[in-house]
Amino acid sequence: LSEYLVRRSVWLMGGDGWAYDIGFGGLDHVLQTGSDLNVLVLDTEGYANTGGQCSKSTPRAAVAKFAQSGKPGRKKDLGAIAMTYGNVYVGVVAIGANDTHTVKTFLEAEAHPGPSLIIAYSHCIAHGIDTATGHAHQQAAVDAGYWPLYRYNPLSTKNPLSLDSKRREGTFESFASQQGRFTSLKKANSHGYAELMSNAQMDVEAKLEFLRQKKESFDNMESDDLDENLN
Repeated sequence: LSEYLVRRSVWLMGGDGWAYDIGFGGLDHVLQTGSDLNVLVLDTEGYANTGGQCSKSTPRAAVAKFAQSGKPGRKKDLGAIAMTYGNVYVGVVAIGANDTHTVKTFLEAEAHPGPSLIIAYSHCIAHGIDTATGHAHQQAAVDAGYWPLYRYNPLSTKNPLSLDSKRREGTFESFASQQGRFTSLKKANSHGYAELMSNAQMDVEAKLEFLRQKKESFDNMESDDLDENLN
């Protein structure tokens, strides 16, 4: 009887190869059902468990199996896709950059009476780093604007989109210069290196601008609702 008296907390956990790529159809179906469950995606930006192959989460310019000359295309934006449903809680976290924000995001996702999706930056040996310094790499990703932290809570009484990090310093290339998956690009594709790095920086700018415009649109909607109530 006790199992019917306590609210169950259901969590699904997987990597980006599953969530962004081969299992995306199932994940998308689960999110759109509106069921009260939580999804945690450990985003290593590649198929880490099977040898470091390129996935749809792999960022532009990264060298990986099946992308030995650097991935030419942009990383899939799973968070933006989930926000389009309007009832899915979405959080993007990096515990090495902000542990308080990470805990807050988990608590809000758990409390949300519907589907939630948390995408967590997960450093990996396939990044070509010393994993003992993983948290420093997470901090660098956030500081450079590559991995913006945010929360989208569709049930918020105010603006549902909260942008929780600011670009502090550095560019995509300065962040990438600390990881072997990017530095090896100079040797693997010396002629295309500059163009790929430039395009990767534009990807960063485009994502930040998308989030700013999304937040601004919600601000305008909130202002319009207030005007209607006053009239």
